[in-house]
Amino acid sequence: MNQPLPNAEEQEQQPPIRLPRTSESDTLKRIRHTTSHVLAMAVQKLFPQAQVTIGPWTETGFYYDFDKPEPVTDKDLKAIKKEMDKIIKQKLPVIREEVSREEAEKRIKEIKEPYKLEILRDIIKGDSISLYHLGEEWWDLCAGPHLESISELNPKAIAIENVAGAYWRGDENREQLQRIYGTAWETPEQLKEYKRRKEEALKRDHRKLGKQLGLFIFSDSVGPGLPLWTPKGAIVRSLLENFLKEEQVKRGYLGVVTPHIARTDLFKISVHWQNYKEDMFPMMAEDAESAAMERGFVLKPMNCPFHIQIYKDEMRSYRELPMRLAEFGTVYRYEQSGELGGLTRVRGFTVDDSHLFVSPDQLEEEFLSVVDLILTVFNSLQLQNFKARLSFRDPESDKYIGSVENWNKAENAIRSAVEHLEMEHFEAPGEAAFYGPKLDFIFHDVLEREWQLGTVQVDYNLPDRFELEYVAEDGSRQRPVMIHRAPFGSLERLIGILIEEYAGDFPLWLAPEQLRLLCVSDEFLDYAREVVAKMQAVGLRAKIDTSGERLAKMIRNGEKQKIPVMAIVGAKEVESNTLSLRSRASGDLGTMSVEEAIAKLTTCDRNKEKL
Repeated sequence: MNQPLPNAEEQEQQPPIRLPRTSESDTLKRIRHTTSHVLAMAVQKLFPQAQVTIGPWTETGFYYDFDKPEPVTDKDLKAIKKEMDKIIKQKLPVIREEVSREEAEKRIKEIKEPYKLEILRDIIKGDSISLYHLGEEWWDLCAGPHLESISELNPKAIAIENVAGAYWRGDENREQLQRIYGTAWETPEQLKEYKRRKEEALKRDHRKLGKQLGLFIFSDSVGPGLPLWTPKGAIVRSLLENFLKEEQVKRGYLGVVTPHIARTDLFKISVHWQNYKEDMFPMMAEDAESAAMERGFVLKPMNCPFHIQIYKDEMRSYRELPMRLAEFGTVYRYEQSGELGGLTRVRGFTVDDSHLFVSPDQLEEEFLSVVDLILTVFNSLQLQNFKARLSFRDPESDKYIGSVENWNKAENAIRSAVEHLEMEHFEAPGEAAFYGPKLDFIFHDVLEREWQLGTVQVDYNLPDRFELEYVAEDGSRQRPVMIHRAPFGSLERLIGILIEEYAGDFPLWLAPEQLRLLCVSDEFLDYAREVVAKMQAVGLRAKIDTSGERLAKMIRNGEKQKIPVMAIVGAKEVESNTLSLRSRASGDLGTMSVEEAIAKLTTCDRNKEKL
């Protein structure tokens, strides 16, 4: 007997489909690595002149880069997927073969694949050289892992997504390649859910919504990765800055302002010059001799060396500690053009930076206080879905400065703090900054994408390098510990994430325009102006629609621009000195006096409540 279909209520109660990241699933890692090889084999079958380069997995799929004489078109992508399906039906085994370096070089030269030859030369001597074969028809240099047979792939759980340009080895001076992106899952249901989330992500794309809402623009005349904030966008920035500044004042932070440029010598002491030189904008030197000696000025990539100079300007006493210096400081990084992405990856961004100078015995209490501030910020922004990452040093890497003893002390301090808070966390060796370990807050948005927001870092090394001191209670000179802290991280990235998280529907307290008055006719404009003046006098952001459009069109425009509250003004409202309010979040709020409306809006704005 057939089972009845689930009703709508039962369907709603079914658990959501989970889409694990590749790094979380060994099965997906094998599926996607194998599928990328099937893609490369299909491309070379259809286009024999195409040469393969690299084909790694990504967190949601995979890609392969090709050097192909003719551009790949959408029609080609369909043909490639069809050819992949044919290959999968052959159920070819995936065979791993270890060969000597000489044998690998010989085979690569035989098939005339120069990119593979370059990859081979970069493999460290002594490491095994492994080839992966798809049956007897195709092979590539690869470390794996892979499935045992391509018969384990489900063609209905695979999609070829798009093609983009890429430079070989990410070098703009090297060959330009064509990168084909794809995704692969265990089941067709997962693929369907992935596509649904992608469609939703397009609707929420902060670049699209930012333009629609008039928050920011990019100009070719200014340059890529350098956003220009419109009056509305500037309001959102100011609201966020003021909110955090108020919280910081309550917690004893001291505001400072530092310049955008500094001598290279400053960053040599902090080791930013040695570690970030390739990501910094070029040095400005006074003459050729100075340039040769790398003495000049650079746009700052970090704020910490500046705050250190303020601390160091005079001898500090233990009575002054902890000293908490804070700044919304704009920094500059020369990101590659291919890595830029709206507000989430830019070349000039503002960090809600603070550096706390504390005595060793104050470290844990101050660290816990910083975490409390970050959690307060997240709660106010309605960001609840996050986890804590303990970003520690990789003992095998040589990129870190300072002694192992200092690193162990810093890492133990962070570990002790999160355990004290009973906070869910995981450790990530290799994710630390070069000068100290971090506690990073990894936020999962409404589409289950990961973003790093707040961060706290414990640093014993920069105080050593800059020889920072304070006079202890016993009169001795002691070294302070630094805490680097940024609840927002990049203000630009945060706003981009918030636009997508809210789908452009900012909560009332963050909306650049909180209330819009819609006059049925121009004869009611004077009354509307009086109302707006009263609201603006108490800090509410109210405006009048003066477009002259018909009422229905004004309402549609207000909905499109996601105005939180709208009020229709007609003869009835003017006569009774009232407003008829309608909220995007709650619908019709009814008719109330102007004073009642102001009180209601002001309370919700101040308490960051929904209306």
